[in-house]
Parts: sequence; structure tokens; C-alpha cells
Amino acid sequence: MTVPHPSAAPGPGAAGSKAGGRTSRRRLPRAWLGALPLLVFAGLCFGLPAGALLYGALTRTDPVAGTTEITGEHLARSLRGPYLTSLTGSVELSALTAVLATVLGVLIAQAVVTSRRGALRGAVLTASGVLANFGGIPLAFAFVATLGISGVVTEIGHLDALGWNLYSFTGLTVIYLYFLIPLMVLVVVPALDGLRPQWREAALNTGATTWQFWRHVGLPVLAPSLLGGFVLLFGSAFAAHATAAALVGGSVPLVTLKIADALSGNVLVGQENVALALSLDMVVIAGLVMAVYLPLQRRSSRWLR
Repeated sequence: MTVPHPSAAPGPGAAGSKAGGRTSRRRLPRAWLGALPLLVFAGLCFGLPAGALLYGALTRTDPVAGTTEITGEHLARSLRGPYLTSLTGSVELSALTAVLATVLGVLIAQAVVTSRRGALRGAVLTASGVLANFGGIPLAFAFVATLGISGVVTEIGHLDALGWNLYSFTGLTVIYLYFLIPLMVLVVVPALDGLRPQWREAALNTGATTWQFWRHVGLPVLAPSLLGGFVLLFGSAFAAHATAAALVGGSVPLVTLKIADALSGNVLVGQENVALALSLDMVVIAGLVMAVYLPLQRRSSRWLR
């Protein structure tokens, strides 16, 4: 009589693995079904506009023959002349305001976190949540009434004698900081809360100074969150339109204003495809920004759990 080898007999583990495989195969379609409404919503709200944008930026239609052909003329034009100047101006304004808001926001957030008054923390975070979402036409009107040519603060402080001009690159920078600094406070406060007190105590017990703690422990741990916050602020300033349109018009070259002018035909008629090409340039820059932001957020979440 032949006795089967022990390795040939299927054990309970094999049966369990088969059952587990069948269970995982059953659960996968259910998970996709649960996410199907979100995927459909994303496809309709983001996929279709992105496809139309890409199609309009890369095609040209002959008005006489009615034929459509693929071309890179619109993209090339969007990277020349005043269009390139506006794109560069938006990048410069966004980078400058993001740097200033990052530094000031971190200082305010650190003061809030280290404060022993819970009422102060609650007030600052509540105000930051409101101010970070305050923009557009109301924000422009508020600054015109306050720091404009005939604004209250301008007349009281005689700022016009000092060369202050709200309707300029500097004035637009101040306005952007009004909502970018609160946004940075909201972003960095959880990261500062994640710095464990034991780390500071261990550093001080080993003879390290406060500066050495922040240089070798605090800042390296917070670096992903700080860089991620900077990228987020850059994207927010880069995509802002209503405030700049209501305040400076075309006096400050910004890509969002150029897109609006091209679509409305304020400068040249028939530049709709160039506006789509400029929008595609913005999408590419925003994609690069998000490609930097998401890995930094994942890295900081591992350290600050």
C-alpha cells in the first residue's frame, strides 16, 4: 500500500489561502463598485474639461474648409511675448507670497502651539479658517477701502507720500498674504503639535541648546510639512484670479488675467485656443506642484504619527 507523502497532502493553510484568495477576489469588485460614483463624478467634472482643454490647445480648425488638424502653434505662442511674461509674473508672485506666508505662518503657528491659553489657540485657528477662505471681489473691495488711494489707513498714515501703491505688484503681494498666512497656520499647526515633548527633553538633557534642537531635530522633522505647505500656498496664489482682476486689471501681468482677456477678446479676437494653451501650461505647473506636495505629505505623516 502506498502511503502519500506529507507534502503532497493539502493542509489547512492551503485551503485557507484558497478561501482567502476567493474572498479577496470577491471584495475587490465590491470596493470598485463603492468607488464608482466618485470615479464617475471625477470623470465628468475633471476628465471631460481636461480633455476639452487638451483638444482645444493642440488643434486648429480652418474657418473656411472646416477641417481640424493637430498643431503646436498655440502652445508655442503661449510661451512667447506677453503670454510668457504673464506666466513668469504669476510664478514670481506665487513664489514670493508663498515664501513670505510660510515664514510668517510658521512663526504665528509656533506662538499659538506654545501658548498655554486655549482661548488664544481657538481664536487664532477660527480666524485663520475664516480668513483663508476670504477672497475674490469682497477682499479686493476691503483693501481698496482700507489701503487704496483714498483708503482710511492710507490717508491716516500718509502712505501715498511714502510711495505706497495698492494697485501694483507690491500691493497684490500684501493682499495675497492676507489669505495665504492663515492658510499656512492651518497647515502647520498639526505638524507642530506632532513634535513630541520627549524629543525636546532628551535634547536638553544631553546638553543641546534650543537652537541645536531645532536645527538637528525640529526642522528636519518639520521640513516635509513646511515644504508641502509652501507648495500648497504656491498653488493657491498661482490659481487666484478674481482678486487680481478686480484690483489691478492688466497693470500687473498674470497668466489668469491673460486667459480671461484672450477668452473675452479684449485684446485680440480669435485667441480662444491660445487661452486654452495657457490653461494647459497652468495645469502642467500645477501637476508638478502636486507631484512635489503629495510625497512630502506622506513622508511627514510617517514621522508625525
